[in-house]
Amino acid sequence: MRLRGSPFWIGAAATVVLAAILSLSGVNEYFFFAGYVVLQFVVLATAWNILAGYAGYVNFGTAAFFGLGAYTSVVLILSLGAPLLVQIAAAAAVTGLLGFGTGLLTLRLRGIFFSIATVAIIYIAETLMMNWRYVGGATGLQFLRPLPMVPFETYTRMLFFVMAVLAVIAVSIARYVESSWIGRGLRALRDTEEAAECNGVPTLRLKLFACTVSGALMGMAGAPLPMYLSFLEPASSFSLNYSVVALAGAIIGGTSHWVGPAIGAILLASVQQIVTVTISSEINVLVVGVLLVVFVVAAPEGIIGLVKKLRRPRAAAGNPS
Repeated sequence: MRLRGSPFWIGAAATVVLAAILSLSGVNEYFFFAGYVVLQFVVLATAWNILAGYAGYVNFGTAAFFGLGAYTSVVLILSLGAPLLVQIAAAAAVTGLLGFGTGLLTLRLRGIFFSIATVAIIYIAETLMMNWRYVGGATGLQFLRPLPMVPFETYTRMLFFVMAVLAVIAVSIARYVESSWIGRGLRALRDTEEAAECNGVPTLRLKLFACTVSGALMGMAGAPLPMYLSFLEPASSFSLNYSVVALAGAIIGGTSHWVGPAIGAILLASVQQIVTVTISSEINVLVVGVLLVVFVVAAPEGIIGLVKKLRRPRAAAGNPS
């Protein structure tokens, strides 16, 4: 009997194996610096889509969860010298709790009011970190990377592999949410929340779940940042660029399917990295803006929607009435 979803799990395992092979190969070191960023945005776009794409609650506060995930790692490094896996788990727990708390305070808000509230969280979190001297305050902190784990030659290669695993975990969770009763409930409240409540859908619990899981994944993506950069300071850690690229990646790829944000993030982040090397890093924001406008106008349902639209005529031609 064929196992349900086996192609996905084969693909997930193949992705992890490929990341391991690349990490142990002789590929130029810059590939791992750039690849880490691409995979990081895959996690962020996927996490953003769980709340905004499935439930319809547009979150502009991605940078707050991402930055707090990074600073959770900083606290653990300074206080306990904790290993990377502990940092990632703690960051996910802290930002998951933040997501739950944020949900309790804001998820009764709707539309633009909810989005504005999530932006405020960024500035609250950034201000707190800027005034906390233990984590460096406004000037930030520098870090010495520990020795990489065997069999990785450099710490950057190890971080690339770790982020590849985190991306697979994030996409797997998004796929499960979408295909389960949770996803059906989130889509119901996204379409008509009042009607969903009248039909017995536990809308508040589902929104809290989506906010918690989304926040945990965003914090998880931020946890390796201090060791990736060997430096951390509030202004860049809580940059709105993380919120914009996460949102743009999901919209470009398509919010209707779990694979959409991954495709969009890979496309957008890869173009940004190429532009950074060939032209200038200052053009990155322009790239995001241009691609976002193009897809909103030409393909509002993203790449996934465009593919479905192109396949419809073929399906109709193959099944004439």
